[in-house]
Amino acid sequence: MSEKSRLPSRFHFYLITISLFLLVLSSVFLLQFRNAPLIPKSVFELILVNTTSLYSNANVGEEHIETSQVVAERPSNSKEPPFPLSNNLTKKASSFIRQKLMACDPTQARLRVYMYDLPPEFHFGLLGWKGKRNQTWPSVNDPSQIPAYPGGLNLQHSIEYWLTLDLLSSNVPKISRPCTAIRVKNSSQADIIFVPFFASLSYNRHSKLRGKEKVSVNKRLQEQLVQFLTSRQEWKRHNGKNHVIVAHHPNSMLDARRKLGSAMFVLADFGRYPVEIANLDKDIIAPYRHLVTTVRSNQSASFLERPILAYFKGAIYRKDGGVIRQELFYLLKDEKDVHFNFGSIRGNGINQAGQGMASSKFCLHIAGDTPSSNRLFDAIASHCVPVIISDDIELPFEDVLDYTQFCIFVPAPDAIQKGYLLNLLRGIEQDKWTKMWERLKEITHLFEYQYPSQSGDAVDMIWEAVSRKVSSIRYDSNRNNRYNRSRPRTLV
Repeated sequence: MSEKSRLPSRFHFYLITISLFLLVLSSVFLLQFRNAPLIPKSVFELILVNTTSLYSNANVGEEHIETSQVVAERPSNSKEPPFPLSNNLTKKASSFIRQKLMACDPTQARLRVYMYDLPPEFHFGLLGWKGKRNQTWPSVNDPSQIPAYPGGLNLQHSIEYWLTLDLLSSNVPKISRPCTAIRVKNSSQADIIFVPFFASLSYNRHSKLRGKEKVSVNKRLQEQLVQFLTSRQEWKRHNGKNHVIVAHHPNSMLDARRKLGSAMFVLADFGRYPVEIANLDKDIIAPYRHLVTTVRSNQSASFLERPILAYFKGAIYRKDGGVIRQELFYLLKDEKDVHFNFGSIRGNGINQAGQGMASSKFCLHIAGDTPSSNRLFDAIASHCVPVIISDDIELPFEDVLDYTQFCIFVPAPDAIQKGYLLNLLRGIEQDKWTKMWERLKEITHLFEYQYPSQSGDAVDMIWEAVSRKVSSIRYDSNRNNRYNRSRPRTLV
């Protein structure tokens, strides 16, 4: 071949090489400005290498469940997604893209949240945390340094802890989390105002008088909180309707709930609240943090592998609506395929309950002192079909989640008729039970609390539920402002 004939080939080779280099360079440049309207989100996600999308961050499944077990006593660290790197330029570009992706854009978040900088004695100080002088919040950059929430029964009402951590991390670019809710520094930019008071922990640990105290720490903190909130312009502007207060323990906020009743409460149920203080029109029902270990989907026992028909372990003699537990105990205690015993968390109680539920086809959730308990969510984590015998129960996220697909509801008057409950459960065929069991495995992640939060977990679902209330708050506010702003001053 002559020298002249080889020239076009070389020219084409160099031209293609230069074109590819410019294409890669321009792609990196465009990625840096991904928020521009010229780059649709769907296109940007396709550009991400290794088909890894950091927008959804929906790490559900076995890895998701395993993570949630670690954070109960000590939050686990987040894992950055794998990026195959070939050279230093790609490494720098990839690092920049990853950081940009993990930083939530307040204008794109579904819920913009302003959080009061309350003194530590209202939140992490209750966990024994002591920061540096004038330090309000612990650093959330290193999860191993975050104060751990106490275990045992305290943990079931730890909802305010997870929500507060999530808001603190929303402004940290390197922490990968959903962008459903993001903290803003100016209350005028916020959809809602979050009150970071660990009310359940305050009740559990500081409601009794100690030493020479005349007023308990819990009561004093509530009094100070009422004074603080009612003096703020943010509260006065909407009479507190756009404020979110977590009072998950049924006895938390007993002294302050009436004075702050216009706010949106995050509760376990309405069992100890009058309807004018708490109701579904304005408030959120949040799941308990389950105590048993979540069963992996691939290790969940099937119908024939579960020898126990129905399982219940807990306090049997209860007051108020919990009398039904006693009646069911006498009806079921001698049945060979039923486990109905007294139990507590002491010793190895939680592990024993987890093993029992994971070996049972049905787990009984019976009303106690209140309509709800963590037992329902322990059953869900164990993939044991819940049988709910609690007529006044309210369930988390029921506006978007159909519980009849994975739970059985039995009216209390029917349940205590001799033979009714056993005939009902024994009449459920394997195919129907298996469909409910499969659905349980699909929705378990909706009730997992963890740090950092993940798409579709309990923290994310609570923020979604709050966001669905915002439109009604705006509606009421705008309606009330019809004449307030345009009404002329009265002549004297």
